[in-house]
Amino acid sequence: MPASPALKNPNPLTTPKFARKPYCSSSIAKPQFKLQLPSQSRRNQPRCEIRSSPSWTTVDYASKIDPIHVIPNSPVIPMTSTSTPLGPTVQYSKKVCLFYCPETKALADGVAAQSDSIELRSINWRTFEDGFPNLFITNAHGIRGQHVAFLASFSSPGVIFEQLSIIYALPKLFVASFTLVLPFFPTGTFERMEDEGDVATAFTLARILSNIPISRGGPTSLVTFDIHALQERFYFGDNVLPCFESGIPLLMKRLQQLPDSDNISIAFPDDGAWKRFHRQLQHFPTIVCAKVREGEQRIVRLKEGEPKGRHVVIVDDLVQSGGTLIECQKVLAAHGASKISAYVTHGIFPNRSWERFKHDTGGIPEEGLAYFWITDSCPLTVKEVNNRRPFEVLSLAGSISAALQI
Repeated sequence: MPASPALKNPNPLTTPKFARKPYCSSSIAKPQFKLQLPSQSRRNQPRCEIRSSPSWTTVDYASKIDPIHVIPNSPVIPMTSTSTPLGPTVQYSKKVCLFYCPETKALADGVAAQSDSIELRSINWRTFEDGFPNLFITNAHGIRGQHVAFLASFSSPGVIFEQLSIIYALPKLFVASFTLVLPFFPTGTFERMEDEGDVATAFTLARILSNIPISRGGPTSLVTFDIHALQERFYFGDNVLPCFESGIPLLMKRLQQLPDSDNISIAFPDDGAWKRFHRQLQHFPTIVCAKVREGEQRIVRLKEGEPKGRHVVIVDDLVQSGGTLIECQKVLAAHGASKISAYVTHGIFPNRSWERFKHDTGGIPEEGLAYFWITDSCPLTVKEVNNRRPFEVLSLAGSISAALQI
């Protein structure tokens, strides 16, 4: 059989002739493509060029199509390289402009210290003579096309309105994306929907946050920690993307540093706390207390677990007056706990109720706590209990910094 005649006009897309092999460099970060038309004299020499500053890498093809210049343009995305068992990987770090309210300045400083990719930006918080907010976002033009976040603190109804004004303004400044960091979602902590006419203010606040204007990058991301009632996560609408984080990893890291880390038991003051946290703390022996009603009183009793001879850490999401924690402390001490500590993500402590908690200095657990860990989700409380034993603050700065890279 005679050989097949050679094709006179091979398809240039299937039979390319390379002048040089294409070169791929790990220093090219998320290229953005830009089409540049060639000059008339070079139309017969199409080429695909990938520029990795300061030099170009050129790939020539036997084609009569116009050249395409691939130009990466992402100066705000620094890059680091790490190694894995499968080889080196590339990690991208998103640059974020972080705004904050006066209460969260210390926490914002801590967040910015975690990463060079987070840059603090300022807001002028002023008031008019009638007491209403007079606000100004510094260098508003400078955040166009940037990833922007706001670190809020809704510590009282009086500061919510001025912060909402900023929260609603930032996404409309042509930013690439907007993230609201609200470490403590404050409403709903006392609410009980039991009678007709009860108003769920947690639902109201969730609806307000669900209507934050959409930025160029899409809906707002909302980062919050250990929301009080798990069903509150369903209060948010489709125009906001809630990201529910937890402070428990900070507690676990701290417990590993204790000299008696091998003698730790975790106690939950009620079934609600057990349902919320027991999976994250399943490696520790568990003790569960329960609230029972006797007449007009609600009494805490030991439901399951053995505290005798153990360093027992009471874990809950928040503390208000501290009555439940103190009753739980008494029950655990009566059942032989050698040492008692406590952890809550949100230390609210209205009316300086933190003063009720004393430090155990003589190994008498019914009279004091060895440690009382809180996070800095409530900045006003942090200022009050700073350097006061048994309190110790576990900062959310690292967790927030990581969440901003999602």
